[in-house]
Amino acid sequence: MSNTGMNMRGKITFYEEKNFQGRSYECMNDCSDMSSSLSRSQSCRVESGCFMVYDRNNYMGNQYFMRRGEYSDCMSMMGMRDCIKSCRMIPMHRGQYRMKIYENENFGGQSHEMMEDCDNIMDRYRMNECQSCNVMDGHWLMYEQPQFRGKMMYMRPGEYRNFRDMGMSGQRFMSMRRITDSC
Repeated sequence: MSNTGMNMRGKITFYEEKNFQGRSYECMNDCSDMSSSLSRSQSCRVESGCFMVYDRNNYMGNQYFMRRGEYSDCMSMMGMRDCIKSCRMIPMHRGQYRMKIYENENFGGQSHEMMEDCDNIMDRYRMNECQSCNVMDGHWLMYEQPQFRGKMMYMRPGEYRNFRDMGMSGQRFMSMRRITDSC
């Protein structure tokens, strides 16, 4: 594979111990259960691309966005309670970004279509929260607090009628950011 092709795909290497020690596992795509490759993962290097990592198998639990760089102690750097158990590669997107957010579940209540980042839906749209959305174009991160802070959730194109069904019970989202090519 050429260098250009590798950069387009993304590459992350996980290590069992902090500071890139112990056994390692190289990943270039989604992995729903890393336990068959490593007993745990406490540090990683993202060589190219962007990834979401999860503290539970099957892309569940707390999510963390990782871009190119070194993460020598994932538990303390990201506030993880447990080690990384699964990861999802975020494909590069070229083109426009569009997402329609809804105040209530099942696409109910006030709605707004977004094409740019929004650091506070209360200030911009006078919405108290976002409980469902439809991602038409691009890949997005949604945050529980304004200014892109707090727990996050990765959203790829599709309809999301109820965040509780996705394991985000009691979570409300107050800011949204596009995942751009600058990963």
